Amino acid sequence: MLGVSDIVKDSVVEFSRLQNWMLSARENNDTNTYNMMLDRYIELKVILSAAGVNITELDKIKN
Repeated sequence: MLGVSDIVKDSVVEFSRLQNWMLSARENNDTNTYNMMLDRYIELKVILSAAGVNITELDKIKN
């Protein structure tokens, strides 16, 4: 069973990876892919914020 700290850790890792992919999609003008990933980006921001994680330093997209 995953603990809260495991869920937060996994979400931080996913958030970081997702942002890198989003930045790549944006640089390559792949708006469809970027927009599909944007939904998960927002979900992860909500999860991390609700867990009390300050994502200011982690947020590369600033959306």
